[in-house]
Amino acid sequence: MPKNQIEKAPCLAILGTGSDVGKSIIATALCRFFANHGIRVAPYKAQNMSNNSGVTPEGLEMGRAQIVQAEAARIPPHVDMNPILLKPTSDIGSQVVLLGKAVENSTARDYHIKKERLFATASAALDRMRREYELVIMEGAGSCAEVNLMSHDIVNFRMANYASAPVILVADIHRGGVFAQIVGTLECLENSHRTQIKGFIVNRFRGDISLFEDGVRWIEQKTLKKVFGVLPWFNHIQIDPEDSVVIENPQKVLIKSSAVPSIAVIRLPHISNFSDFDPLIALKDLNLFFLEKVQNLDPFKVVILPGSKNTRFDLQWIRSSGWEAMLSSYVARGGHVLGICGGYQMMGTIVEDPDGLEGKPGTTQGLGLLPVETVLKAPKTTTLTRFSRQGARGCGYEIHMGHTQRHGAEHFFEVHARNGSPCDDTDGCVTADRKIMGTYIHGLFENSAVITHWLNSIGLPNIRTAELDGLQAKDKEYDLLAEYFETHIDTHSIMDLTTGTLAS
Repeated sequence: MPKNQIEKAPCLAILGTGSDVGKSIIATALCRFFANHGIRVAPYKAQNMSNNSGVTPEGLEMGRAQIVQAEAARIPPHVDMNPILLKPTSDIGSQVVLLGKAVENSTARDYHIKKERLFATASAALDRMRREYELVIMEGAGSCAEVNLMSHDIVNFRMANYASAPVILVADIHRGGVFAQIVGTLECLENSHRTQIKGFIVNRFRGDISLFEDGVRWIEQKTLKKVFGVLPWFNHIQIDPEDSVVIENPQKVLIKSSAVPSIAVIRLPHISNFSDFDPLIALKDLNLFFLEKVQNLDPFKVVILPGSKNTRFDLQWIRSSGWEAMLSSYVARGGHVLGICGGYQMMGTIVEDPDGLEGKPGTTQGLGLLPVETVLKAPKTTTLTRFSRQGARGCGYEIHMGHTQRHGAEHFFEVHARNGSPCDDTDGCVTADRKIMGTYIHGLFENSAVITHWLNSIGLPNIRTAELDGLQAKDKEYDLLAEYFETHIDTHSIMDLTTGTLAS
């Protein structure tokens, strides 16, 4: 139905039996599915808790998952799609990003007190989305049946109720207990919420899917609700993950052969923007490993220090865990190190936090790998950035609270534009021997020319890079995802859930 014939677009809510069950990937698939059917669809998640974030064309910050979903919907990302973003800085505290701007650090208890005001902000954002688009795919957070948190929940059923949205419940069979996941979730809910759930998608099935036909029948008979489909496990589609759950508790890596070069990424406690490395993971002639437990780094061609949401804490962790000594030995033997954002800050001589932006005010000694000094201060830098290195051009983004000063060393990149405004600036730092490098730019590996240049600089000139760059490469993956989704899911019944207004 044309936009001018409806006051507010219908919504469809994708909620889950738990965290990391596949809500984001299902919402992404639905965005591309409906977009492929000529429907102006948009994603929405009222509140996201993740250190994996990105920058909109307006230079504002939002959750990475909703940027991915907007790309799948073939529309530009906008902060109304994720009006509230919580970026954890400790076990009990987070930075609050409201409509794209960092406004405060808050404990979980303090945040709950503000929920009513935040719900109004999130609702207004959803209203704007519903007036702009023909359909909104809403994503929930965690489990939709956390009974102790239901009174504070502004993401799952409260938002679905506000939008009068039918609910699809996603369960993860890979983690086991899928029948208990589904039935247990229903049992924890009020009758009105159970009624709102129209059916289920069972995600991450391994093996012969025909063996689960009895399971599907049991679920439908027990719940009197439809199973829209069972989505098999896949490895042939690469979509940015939402949460760092996918890299939790990595084990030590034993490199038995040097035939395929390996890269190590130190898995920091507060790692952020780990999707930076997805393009490297996709390269067939290269292995990439996340490391948490200290081990010998000699088998790795390069070690990467990734972004961090708590630079000083993670810097102390590197020191106390033994990684600092291991890195020093690796560098002394000629190893290559790259730091990105928080990792870049750690590689300098000091990191100062005079205003206590990440915790208690103070100064922490850096790793001393680069001649730079960092001061953490507001406001946060959030830019889409065009850059180059010796003719290799690329596009990325910056999200950081720090300002870093370089002392007597070469910059890493020339910066040509930020948020669409031309500039003549520099970024990062590189040592004279070209073995130690740091940059604030995320997403640099989404540019094949930049990957090729960087691989050449670390002695890997023969690695084949992807044929497509950036959004073109992602677009292919979104089409693969939609095709896979349609193969296994009853999309016609899902289409009917939108009250018939979108039926083709």
